[in-house]
Amino acid sequence: MLRLPALVLLIIAPLALGQEAPDPASPVVPPLPEDNGARVAVLGYHEFSATKEPTLMRMKPSEFKKQMEVLKELNLPVISLHQFLEWKRGNAEIPARSVLITIDDGWKSVYTEAYPILKAHGYPFTIYLYKNYVDGGGRALTTPMIKEMQQNGCTIGSHSVSHALPAQGKAQAKKGPEVYHQFLRSEFGDSRKFLMDKFKEPVTTYAYPGGYFPSEMFPFGDDAGYECFFTVVPGKVRRDSSNHALPRYIVHGTTQRSFTSATSFQATGNSAPSIGFKTTPHPVYPGPGGMVESRLPTIWADLSGVENLDPSSISMRIAGFGRVPATFDPVAKRFSWTVNRRLRQQVSEITVQWSLLDEPKPEAPMSWSFLIDREAAYQAGAGQE
Repeated sequence: MLRLPALVLLIIAPLALGQEAPDPASPVVPPLPEDNGARVAVLGYHEFSATKEPTLMRMKPSEFKKQMEVLKELNLPVISLHQFLEWKRGNAEIPARSVLITIDDGWKSVYTEAYPILKAHGYPFTIYLYKNYVDGGGRALTTPMIKEMQQNGCTIGSHSVSHALPAQGKAQAKKGPEVYHQFLRSEFGDSRKFLMDKFKEPVTTYAYPGGYFPSEMFPFGDDAGYECFFTVVPGKVRRDSSNHALPRYIVHGTTQRSFTSATSFQATGNSAPSIGFKTTPHPVYPGPGGMVESRLPTIWADLSGVENLDPSSISMRIAGFGRVPATFDPVAKRFSWTVNRRLRQQVSEITVQWSLLDEPKPEAPMSWSFLIDREAAYQAGAGQE
């Protein structure tokens, strides 16, 4: 099985010229409220088993129970999806350090193994279901199981119709705009309608299958009626984080690293340098003080909040590389570059600078640093690096 970084496919591609646009009735995406300093660690789980060997996506229930106890010991409040959305809209406040629990796919073990633990702790959680696996027999959740969990702190989000992995999505795109757009409308829209009809609750959030979210998907997700979209890119959610690409820590069954990073709310591990990590005025990845397992990450800055931005003026510098040939996606307003030579230092420093159309003098540069998990990068082997 591939490691997490191989799943984080940040393929940023604008709608090709001449392609069919989403319906004119697509909802207008409101501006994001200003950052209020609160941070949310979104935990992402998958399957649980007491008898099968742990994998990246399968965890022993005993380990899950320990992690839920750690949240209590660290005094980290677990908020509901409703609380998260109200905070994200700017309508409510939450504790400065909060946790949101999500579980993907719809494995029956969510009900048999994880649900009793969550219920005992009184923790709300959200399950991201894909239409084709609900009542799918064997190891799939059934409708009665899901409805029982709804009565005890569980909310529902969409994980598409078919859980198409990146290769399948790209194959649809090669068939032409008409086929691809119909595919996207079905994956986003049909899944939402199915879940709302069956479980009688609003479904306004979506988790990208495989962590694949090219920006051309965004208008179709908006058109289907979703408000927030979760990735597998690790990092803390800010109130002003882009709703189209919210970070989430996928918790592996074979290592504690992601869970430890999620619950630290700072950029220091046992071996991390003692330095300060400042925040940035705009969303970036890897986030300030974040830790990544790959030495070849995709680095990006979301500049959608910059008014009158001059795209031709944007530059990115990376310590040890100098100025790099980053590119700007005019749809997502994201400036990104994939590292092409292994990062050697444990701390990587990034600077992005730009000018405004009506002001040729460059704005003050935006700088931040992130960490490399050197042990994980080493274990990933030459195939990843």
